[in-house]
Amino acid sequence: MDNTIPDSAIVAALGRQLNRAVARQQVAASNIANLDTPGFRARDVQFAETLDASLQTSGPDSPIVTEADGLAARRDGNTVQLDRELLNLTRASGDFSAAQTALAAKFRLVRYAINEGR
Repeated sequence: MDNTIPDSAIVAALGRQLNRAVARQQVAASNIANLDTPGFRARDVQFAETLDASLQTSGPDSPIVTEADGLAARRDGNTVQLDRELLNLTRASGDFSAAQTALAAKFRLVRYAINEGR
C-alpha cells in the first residue's frame, strides 16, 4: 500500500491554507475598519463549513464569512472588539507565514532536483 501524498495535493493544500489566512486577515481588517460604525456586527470566517466545502469536489474554495456569535454589543450596537481582531490578524499572519515557508521549501526541493539532473 502506497502512503505517499502527491506533490500536487500538497501544493493545493498549502494554497488553500494561504487563501484561508488571507480571508481571515481581510475579515479582521474589515471588522477593525468598522470599529466605530454604529450597528456593525463583527464577522468571522467559518472553518468547519469552509473545510467541508473545500473537501467536496464541486465545493467552493472561498471561505464562508458569517456574523460572529456570542459577542457583546456596545450601546451603539457594534460588536467589534479591537483586541479580538488584532489577535485574529496575528494568528492569520502566522498561518500565512507557515504555509508560505512550507511552500517555499517544497519549491526549493523541486529546484534542487531539477538542477541536480543536469
